[in-house]
Amino acid sequence: MHDSPLGLDAASQDLCQSLRQRTPPVPSDTLFRGDIFETTCAKLHGKNEPRVVQDIGRLIVPSAETLATFGEKHLDILVESVDEEWNNSIPLTHPHPQPDYSVGFKRGAFTEDQLAKLAPYIGNFFAGDQPYFMATYYMYFPFLTCEVKSSSTVLDVADRQNAHSMTLAVRGIVHLFHLAKREHEVNRQILGFSVSHDHRSVRIYGHYPEIVGQDTKYYRHLIHDFSFTPPNGENKWIAYRFTRNVYDTWVAEHFKRICSAIDQIPSDPSELNLDVSSPLVTTGISQQAGSMEGTEAPSGAYQVRTDYLEE
Repeated sequence: MHDSPLGLDAASQDLCQSLRQRTPPVPSDTLFRGDIFETTCAKLHGKNEPRVVQDIGRLIVPSAETLATFGEKHLDILVESVDEEWNNSIPLTHPHPQPDYSVGFKRGAFTEDQLAKLAPYIGNFFAGDQPYFMATYYMYFPFLTCEVKSSSTVLDVADRQNAHSMTLAVRGIVHLFHLAKREHEVNRQILGFSVSHDHRSVRIYGHYPEIVGQDTKYYRHLIHDFSFTPPNGENKWIAYRFTRNVYDTWVAEHFKRICSAIDQIPSDPSELNLDVSSPLVTTGISQQAGSMEGTEAPSGAYQVRTDYLEE
């Protein structure tokens, strides 16, 4: 839950800066409207988490699917979940993550050839197999999570929940690029984002791996930490605009990179010369409860499901 000793690479540092600088339009007639903003904040004081989510949740982190419905067709490749357990992902610790809001890629975003390439590494997820590449049964490669609390005193809990979720998400990308023998391309690169907020404060993080030889550890980078409350409310749209910039400028390149790696993984896992005796894909990630850092096992420890290749 901190930066790595080496920190982000230069490209990701520039990315953070650019995502903060661009100012896309914001909705006009909302509870954040200038003449009622102070009233909105006052009414949320002392209220519980569902009320915070109901009133301002999508004004902090906009809905990708709603934006797509209203015409942002480049977001049609995305799918979101609300308060759903990530029970289709190999866990880091228990219980599984259950973000208040998360976004990833839907199955229909990928071509049939790409889905066929992924199939040997995913298994029968409807029957309970837990691959690295999925969060829920309909969400592939999640890249954004949001946790909401009703008090700033428990925002640290939201941070830990987000770190748990995004460690699984980043781990999936690292595993994919390992299979494609291109893991160096994602070293110290931001591969996902998280937002923690309550009725007055927001924290935005980027999450990334650091790969050194056979070891991979997972870290987060604080991008912005701010209050959006009166007297002037000048920060109220920062998180919304940042998230829109992630959707509008980062997602396309991230998706292109994922598809490129999928295209290069072997269709037959036996070509990897790995142990295929286990029905589950595993990279030996640390299962120690409470740990937000994991260490990848040497490549010979990878185990890949193959018993359904003829299905």
